Amino acid sequence: MTSKILILLTALAALASAQQKKDAGPPVLTVQQVKPGLFEITGAGANTEVRVTRDSLIVVDGKLPGEQIYNALMQQIGSIGKLPVKTLIVTQHHEDHAGNNDRFLAAGVKVLAHRNQLRDLATYKVEHVPALPNETYSGGSHTVKEGGVTVQLYHFGRGHTDGDSVVYFPDLKVIALSDLITVGSTGPRADYEGGGSFVEWPAVLEKVLKLDFDTCIPGAGDILTKADVAAFKVKMDTLVSRAREAVRSGVPKDQLMAHIRTDDLGWAPRLASVDPFYAELQKTAPQK
Repeated sequence: MTSKILILLTALAALASAQQKKDAGPPVLTVQQVKPGLFEITGAGANTEVRVTRDSLIVVDGKLPGEQIYNALMQQIGSIGKLPVKTLIVTQHHEDHAGNNDRFLAAGVKVLAHRNQLRDLATYKVEHVPALPNETYSGGSHTVKEGGVTVQLYHFGRGHTDGDSVVYFPDLKVIALSDLITVGSTGPRADYEGGGSFVEWPAVLEKVLKLDFDTCIPGAGDILTKADVAAFKVKMDTLVSRAREAVRSGVPKDQLMAHIRTDDLGWAPRLASVDPFYAELQKTAPQK
């Protein structure tokens, strides 16, 4: 009797969950022009960028997984231009950016990412692991040329993950920085399981700032300026400097995050575990 009741309750819960999803309706996505020929689509995951070329559309990041989300995204992309999507650039392996890789692949789209994402996806622990890209680049840069448009990809090192791509639109002086920058009170997250690093992150931003741009599209949140990126780098430098000094002074691992002052930064860093952060700080800041 108890088993039957449990089965019934499980079935009712599943029906309720399905009804909630049905009642929620399709995801709400919005599109706005960043500059002529470049658009941003927000909602249902990370910001998506669409670059219009003479005969195709280049898309950056495909949002969270799901048929409804993919269909809503493609509807918004279609409103930008009745041109085929030939290339999807994926800036990192997390599902809010790479969730619909499989659907783009099924549509015959080239899915392009840094090679480190292959390793990151192999160890990624989520229910629906994104599909592998069908084209990768290694080293520090890669150029995409389509329909008279050039898009430059840069991999500047470890930051949010070890597979982050900075997407640069040189003719428009715009970069898509993904989660190498965060907006407002959302603190940066170094995904150490995905090869990320707080210690090396500022050096990545230093290289970003050498690019000629005036507009930055973050992974989530409102569009930023180059001055915003520079200000964020100062905060990251401050965070790492304070953490390094704490370790040098002998602050134990279990007290590190409580010891580091962050109230003047406007955010606190996000970590699944302090262990790898502490370990890399020890390498660069041996105790006195």
